Amino acid sequence: MEAEASGLQAEQLLQLLEQVACHRDKQAFALLFKHFAPKIRAFGVQRLGQQGLALDLLQETMTTVWTKAHLFNGEKGAVSTWVFTIMRNQCFDMLRRVQHNREDAYGDDIWPLFEDCDSGDGLGDHMLSEKLLKNMDKLPLLQRQVVQGVYLQELSQQELAERLGIPIGTVKSRLRLGLEKLRSYLEKHHD
Repeated sequence: MEAEASGLQAEQLLQLLEQVACHRDKQAFALLFKHFAPKIRAFGVQRLGQQGLALDLLQETMTTVWTKAHLFNGEKGAVSTWVFTIMRNQCFDMLRRVQHNREDAYGDDIWPLFEDCDSGDGLGDHMLSEKLLKNMDKLPLLQRQVVQGVYLQELSQQELAERLGIPIGTVKSRLRLGLEKLRSYLEKHHD
């Protein structure tokens, strides 16, 4: 077990993980951490594009390894395969959170295009409403339903998903696509 951490073999990794699972062995976990950390960080930087997010990925992955070591089944695969599967799933979760945060900002992005239209006499609001509705009609039906539901009917994404009988992920995708198209239409015709 005194082998160089970066040169651990499959059998050594299995023994270390078993010690973590059965005895909560911190030294064994430290060796696993030293072995996997560079690979997970490199993957995180490549996929997430930020050193901070890569470190978060490393922490989330290895925390899961620590807490779920007892669930590892050596008959289904190698320790490294198990750890890298956890890493990949954590990465997908992080990308979804980042994407969700971007989606929340899309709706705010279309309104600044018309700030200069507001002259204070109400005509700007009328022009804004007219342009938005005109361009909203250009959206495909399914995307238009979602954009109207969220922004005109002020339904939450969950409420809209239940009302339309579709998964919330579908609502989010249609909303994102609809807002991107709407923003594109508005930017194209905004002088």
